[in-house]
Amino acid sequence: MVGFDVGFSRWWRVRWVRAVLAGLYVVTLAAAVPKGAGGHARDGDWSSAEARRFWGPERAPAAAGADGAGGGAAVPEAQRITGSARHFEGVPSVGVLFYAGEDMRDHHCTASVVHSPKGNLIATAGHCSVGEDAAFVPGYRAGADRQPYGVWRVERAFTDPRRSDTGEGSDLDFAFATVKPDGRGRQIERVTGANRLVRTPGYDNRVTVIGYPDADDDPADQAIRCTALTERLDDRKQERMTCEGFLSGTSGSPWLTHFDERTRTGDLVGVLGGVNGGGPEGEEGSRISYSPVNDDAIFRLYLDAVNGREPRRD
Repeated sequence: MVGFDVGFSRWWRVRWVRAVLAGLYVVTLAAAVPKGAGGHARDGDWSSAEARRFWGPERAPAAAGADGAGGGAAVPEAQRITGSARHFEGVPSVGVLFYAGEDMRDHHCTASVVHSPKGNLIATAGHCSVGEDAAFVPGYRAGADRQPYGVWRVERAFTDPRRSDTGEGSDLDFAFATVKPDGRGRQIERVTGANRLVRTPGYDNRVTVIGYPDADDDPADQAIRCTALTERLDDRKQERMTCEGFLSGTSGSPWLTHFDERTRTGDLVGVLGGVNGGGPEGEEGSRISYSPVNDDAIFRLYLDAVNGREPRRD
């Protein structure tokens, strides 16, 4: 079994009764990535210039009130700001990470499918330390005989080597992993659809965050979601949000803007992680969560993952 970081944050717990737990230059797509997108792979390195052409034209600024802020269109009930997460049935592109040799109830982090040329990429937090014997279950259903979108074996993980739990390195707490095709030869994006990795437009955003708390902390063992307003975390290139319920297991949860209730996808502007693994220590730990912002560093790592090369930083 591949080893894990043992500087556990509030998102991690050592369980000695089992094996030790394991722990995106570009512009926004103009439209949602449809189910079945992907399959654009070619041999050789995939460049930043090609990335711009691949992702398409920049999204026009949304009209005032389009997302429900400041008047305008009504906000769907699921996207109202409540300050507390709620359980729901989940979405196809978000799921849990667990070790293939472990009980599937014992998932340790959340991950999401992101649009890529091959259609085989997921994003999570760097401190989740995804190993090659990890598996990803999108749209996870606790206790189900068969998972609705299958179980996908992780092929290779990509993390910025400068990542750390504190200081500047915590601004790099994101990771990607490729997953192997299913038994029918399909890539995961073809089955689940995907979110679009975009540059974080600033520190003040309206985000929909979806995650899977650990079953020991949340016996419902079900997906949760929350829509919240973000602000800057002092002295860090990170956002913070306030929403009760993001307990252990939600590290790597996608922070999505322009979430579309029809396609159940959005623009990925962050993942739950950062200082201390994604939030303050103590009583505020389940109420306040962090995410590094998507800047050049994450896009560089994304290209490493797309091209299958080892991340190296000076």
